[in-house]
Amino acid sequence: MTPIRVAMLGCGTVGREVVRLLREHADELAARAGAPVELAGVAVRRPHKHADLGDLLTDDAARLVTRDDVDVVVEVIGGIEPARTLLLEALKAGKSVVTANKALLADDGPALAEAADASGVDLYYEAAVAAAIPLLRSLRESLAGDRITRVAGIVNGTTNFILSAMTASGSSFSEALEEATRLGYAEADPSADVDGYDAASKAAILASLAFHTRVTANDVHCEGIRSVTASDITAAAGMGCVIKLVAICERTPPDGDIPESVSARVYPAMIPAAHPLASVDGAFNAVFVEAEAAGQMMFYGQGAGGAPTASAVLGDIVAVARNRVGGGRAPRESAYASLPVRAMGSVRTRYHVSLDVDDRAGVLAAISGEFAHRGVSIAAVRQTGGGNGGAAARLVVVTHAAPEAALAATVEVLAGLDAVRAVDSVLRVEDLGRKGVAG
Repeated sequence: MTPIRVAMLGCGTVGREVVRLLREHADELAARAGAPVELAGVAVRRPHKHADLGDLLTDDAARLVTRDDVDVVVEVIGGIEPARTLLLEALKAGKSVVTANKALLADDGPALAEAADASGVDLYYEAAVAAAIPLLRSLRESLAGDRITRVAGIVNGTTNFILSAMTASGSSFSEALEEATRLGYAEADPSADVDGYDAASKAAILASLAFHTRVTANDVHCEGIRSVTASDITAAAGMGCVIKLVAICERTPPDGDIPESVSARVYPAMIPAAHPLASVDGAFNAVFVEAEAAGQMMFYGQGAGGAPTASAVLGDIVAVARNRVGGGRAPRESAYASLPVRAMGSVRTRYHVSLDVDDRAGVLAAISGEFAHRGVSIAAVRQTGGGNGGAAARLVVVTHAAPEAALAATVEVLAGLDAVRAVDSVLRVEDLGRKGVAG
């Protein structure tokens, strides 16, 4: 059979593993794909650092992606540019594309899909969300006949490692981040991870696939974990919960004047310790999927790292090769539902609010009145400290589900009350489809 020729863009942690696997498993890959899979070239910025690749190396990526002897372009360089321009050129030239670039897909995935359709070639990106976990193919293919209602999970290993360390040892965020950096789980600049941007890009991809609607990273409400404290971790444990940075994508039914819509959001939240996601520790990822017919499923595994990500990339390469040999096509973009993205203010959530208040009569009534004034029902109130002539007490309020805008407005007013010395912490509480949340 005529070999399937692969051009690589980038040869860092992931790219080097892809090259290794292509070489070490060449015979098996050929048997699975139906034709030999060979490297045609590897484009890098500093060829002298990859001397072992010899004549395969080039610093002219633009020429490599349009070469006549290339069938598929694999992109693992990341970022928006030059990746976007290179991949669009490759697709226009009739090359299938395999990418792990979550930021590009969340920013401009429809343009890539349209270019692939126009040229009749494939676009695969399993590695973009959860590395080795076969999640996207399940959403695109295995669950294509079902109606997915929710996709929620832990999709960033760095933040999960940090929160797991804080839970296990009682350490602060800064201490846990320092440990994650020392062990190689956090980048020198961890902003994309700890501020939630990485998870938001993944949430956009998941929502787009699950709900057949174009969702971009700009549509995702995003909050990171920098403000999570050891006291928050302790408070969660007291409620029978743990804190995780969760990406939540939901198909929400009509609600009054709000039509059926899609919600996509990322933030740290308390989740019940009995929920399967609560036991996911360290740098692992897990995603909980709910569908009308299939019910509840969880996908778990290594969501980052060179070898796990390369595994997903190789799976996509084999899929492209099979299509080339057999004349098939990858699933095309499905955005027929075209649902509106629900504004965060109208999303119904629950809050856990910790307040430092004056220890005097009438304070609880004043605070409760502010919640009631905005239609927010209180599920539980707990006070610690005070009661013995002390000047201050800590008041914890857990709410029932209410519109995010009403909850946020209530907290803003509470911060201005004379009796409230400080709003120490505000965290959302999510049951994620499981009953029995404490409070």
